[in-house]
Amino acid sequence: MQNPSAPVVATRQGALIGFTDKDVHVWCGIPYAAPPVGSLRWRAPQPPVSWEGLRQATTFSASSWQNSEYCQALGGGDPGQFSEDCLYLNVWSPATRSTPLPVMVWLHGGGFTIGAGGLPPYSGRALAQRDVVVVTINYRLGHLGFFAHPALEGEEERVVHNFALLDQLAALNWVRDNIAVFGGDPHNITLFGESAGARSVLSLLASPLAEGLFHKAIVQSGYTLPDTPREQALEKGVALAAHLGLENATADQLRALPPEVFWPLIAPHNITPTPIAGDCVLPEPMLDVFFAARQHPVPVMIGSNSDEASVMAVFGIDLAGQIQKLRCERRFGLGLIKLLYPGVKGDEELGRQVCRDMAFTTLGYVVMQAQQRIGAPCWRYWFDYVAEAEHATYINGAWHGNEVPYVFDSLGSVEPSRQYVTARDLQFSAQVADYWVSFARHASHIHDVLHGPTNWPACRKRRDVLLRIGVNKHAGFRLENRFMRARMSLFKRVMKHHVSLD
Repeated sequence: MQNPSAPVVATRQGALIGFTDKDVHVWCGIPYAAPPVGSLRWRAPQPPVSWEGLRQATTFSASSWQNSEYCQALGGGDPGQFSEDCLYLNVWSPATRSTPLPVMVWLHGGGFTIGAGGLPPYSGRALAQRDVVVVTINYRLGHLGFFAHPALEGEEERVVHNFALLDQLAALNWVRDNIAVFGGDPHNITLFGESAGARSVLSLLASPLAEGLFHKAIVQSGYTLPDTPREQALEKGVALAAHLGLENATADQLRALPPEVFWPLIAPHNITPTPIAGDCVLPEPMLDVFFAARQHPVPVMIGSNSDEASVMAVFGIDLAGQIQKLRCERRFGLGLIKLLYPGVKGDEELGRQVCRDMAFTTLGYVVMQAQQRIGAPCWRYWFDYVAEAEHATYINGAWHGNEVPYVFDSLGSVEPSRQYVTARDLQFSAQVADYWVSFARHASHIHDVLHGPTNWPACRKRRDVLLRIGVNKHAGFRLENRFMRARMSLFKRVMKHHVSLD
């Protein structure tokens, strides 16, 4: 029997019935594209199929194929069932609203190989209680999301390799067309994401296909690894097919491969945690677009965490080994590096800080300068808060991904933090979420100060300011001018000369 208080909306594809979580309406598992299965594997997403009657939207959909244990350990929780039929999204909206609300669309992280929009840390309830509409999505992962092979060439009018990014674009098109019936304002959409999700946001800021689909962007812990060139991706696709027993593979043979064969693969047959440059989504590498300041001119918030190097082992990077590498690099010698890191002793600790700054911190500086060149506002942050019970574990600062439950204000409702968080931790988490919502609601080319415990101004021409979130692991907010400026200037030169961490 239908619950008369359950929320019902009429989308362009058909009617949906969700459920109410306290003072927030929720709809889960909404199809935003046709299932990318069979002949639609490795094709651009197709429009969703319409339905008759009332469709239940009360449970999360299956996630894209991935490694479940890996996701539970590093990706935010149990991704549940897997399926190639994974292109679904979820919506949280205040039960009571009077005017169209800002929309926040979340792209999850996970190195483009793990994750899902329905994982517990990404619950949109606490943000929706602040009068925004939250959307989280699934997109194709791994080789299902990024693939190139000569047998697939010419199947579509456009060259397509970044299927996952096209999924995200399809979701944004769905949001534009449907979000008003959920109470959202289609003219005020903020795209935000962390790690691979942040890298996706940057890619869409650089993509000609994304123009006008979102109006603001938040980049959490994006990384500077270069995009995979199309030619290299094609070579890897041929080698992968041969590894799976398909010499001179046809498109039909490739599509007949069961999806589970892609997940035990290791280097060189696994994917890199970067998109492919040279298709219709990314005609040129993302970093080149920002170096040339040709990104979409929307307000941007960007930042990273104080111990991003915690994730380097996942990328197979030896921290101390990177210092050895720099000893051999004449253009960017170790002597200069040591001058920029006074008091840091030992190759392991020096490598930890250098790799953090080269791979993560510098990207915020590059994006800030690109925004300044086009006259668009940019808010920069540095997240360094560690919950009181975690100080003994996170001795080097906030790990990669630690800011996510603070941003969603889900710290007190997810494992394991709900077991040990204090009132101070929860208060701090609420303040971080307030800043993110303030950006979604107010940030513009005119309104360039976010109000909170510390009023946070945007970077403009000749104004390089950053908000430190959690100063010295304490619950504080502090503005800093020219944050790590000498290091950032050097590592930007490193990036431009393609001295990569591989």
